[in-house]
This record gives sequence, C-alpha cells and structure tokens, in this order.
Amino acid sequence: MAKLKFRPLHDRVVVKRIDADEKSKGGIIIPDTAKEKPMQGEVVAVGPGGRDEAGKLVPIELKAGDKVLFGKWSGTEVKLDGEELLIMKESDIMGVLA
Repeated sequence: MAKLKFRPLHDRVVVKRIDADEKSKGGIIIPDTAKEKPMQGEVVAVGPGGRDEAGKLVPIELKAGDKVLFGKWSGTEVKLDGEELLIMKESDIMGVLA
C-alpha cells in the first residue's frame, strides 16, 4: 500500500477492513449483497494519542500493521485515495489479533 496522505488526530485510528471469505464453510459461494461486513481490519495510521484530565498525552497502544477486531458498527467509513477505510477511536477497537 502506498503511503497514506492522511494523519488522524488525537486518539483516532485509520483501519482497512480485511475482506471476508467468498465461500461458506460448506462451500457455498456468498454473493456480495448477502455478505456481512468484516469486523477485522489492519491498522493503516494512528494519531498521537488522547489527553488525560491533567492534559498529559496518553499515547495509542496500536501501530500501523496491527490486525485488530472492532465492533460491527464502529467507525466512520471514508474513501481516501480510492480506498475504503474506517476512522475510529482507539476505544472502539476490541483487541489485537495475534
């Protein structure tokens, strides 16, 4: 992927969805209209972090390249450089996949 020309602010993270399987476990091909949007993605960019009550910067624990799991309705869908991406807060991400 080319260098993204977008830098998220505060505790926001840019995530690219990882495509879901084209077939079910039984071998049935699933059409695009029936597919659920995947809840897994790869972190593309991260902001510097949020601020606590004292005004100190709290850095984000994620880094570009991390595979993450997020909620079904998390984030805001945007199209940057022809790619569909999600921008969400770090707190919307449930965890990092190993």
